[in-house]
Amino acid sequence: MRVGVPKEIKNHEYRVGLTPASVRELTSRGHDVLVQAGAGEAIGLSDEQYRCVGAHLVAQAEEVFARADMIVKVKEPQPHECRMLRPEQILYTYLHLAPDPAQTKALVDSRAVCIAYETITGPSGGLPLLAPMSEVAGRMAVQAGAHYLEIAHGGRGVLLGGVPGVSPGHVVVIGAGVVGTNALQMAIGLGARVTVLDKSVDRLRQLDLVFGNRISTAYSNAHSIEEAVLDADVVIGGVLVPGAAAPKLVTREHVAHMKKGAVMVDVAIDQGGCFETSHPTTHAQPVYLVDGIVHYCVANMPGAVARTSTFALNNATIGHAIALAEKGWKHAMRDDIHLRRGLNVCQGNVTHEAVARDLGYPHVAAETLLADK
Repeated sequence: MRVGVPKEIKNHEYRVGLTPASVRELTSRGHDVLVQAGAGEAIGLSDEQYRCVGAHLVAQAEEVFARADMIVKVKEPQPHECRMLRPEQILYTYLHLAPDPAQTKALVDSRAVCIAYETITGPSGGLPLLAPMSEVAGRMAVQAGAHYLEIAHGGRGVLLGGVPGVSPGHVVVIGAGVVGTNALQMAIGLGARVTVLDKSVDRLRQLDLVFGNRISTAYSNAHSIEEAVLDADVVIGGVLVPGAAAPKLVTREHVAHMKKGAVMVDVAIDQGGCFETSHPTTHAQPVYLVDGIVHYCVANMPGAVARTSTFALNNATIGHAIALAEKGWKHAMRDDIHLRRGLNVCQGNVTHEAVARDLGYPHVAAETLLADK
């Protein structure tokens, strides 16, 4: 198979779909890999490194899309890229379709085979291709919160760890999944007071066994969220419903009554955000104010630490990339139900139930498209 790696074009996005090591895994199996020149340059992955492992360097993204059987990216295709997709071409990347009707329509119209990293499942549960970026984003969320708490950046002027004789800042983490767990680890490390909310009592129990009295846990409901948010210096939203739009758990009314200069970091913004006042921002303009509350809603947070993120992501994605290249998409998905769950749009159909429901498309089960004709 011929695999293509275009340079990412989203605002301040420097990650790359395949590292030289991942390219080597494909070329050593006899596959051709086309890499757009400069795709990894910003994070120290030179064109020469790609050449040394057998990649063919091409100048323009248009050539990558025109020649490749499978496109491997990091972020969702931008409108220009969607227009370059063709029927039966495989697109393997993050998509986050539920809050993005325009992208969904473009992919449906392309009739390409669109596989979303974020909905591929794992044998032991969870979302293994989303997990590494959730780990990065969870840890970055606390860094961002601490930074924007500084008064020069619009915050309350609070040091999260406090100092002797002065209370530490209060970090509230909504959602105790991968994002939330990594966020609370960082917040604890800084010496903050930490409250974690989740719907799963079993998950809260696990965290309590690990962290003990270094955190407070609370069952997530409207009352506990309101109580925690109004006392918070930093609120981190890490709620995920796989494939679907995130629920709005922090309301506009909550925001109006929060401490002025508090910081809200919405890590769920890729799926529409879990704060009612959230809208996507970029690394170029990462924050905005609502009622004196700083909102950080960057839709590609891990892109700020693009080298770390690229290697972490490739560790998770290369196995399925090899399977798709070796077997083709139909055979690979017949063999692997977990990869099959990553199929979101295929041959003009929406094949992920949550995306279809949220955006009003008829749902066509992936299994119905996998039979040989």
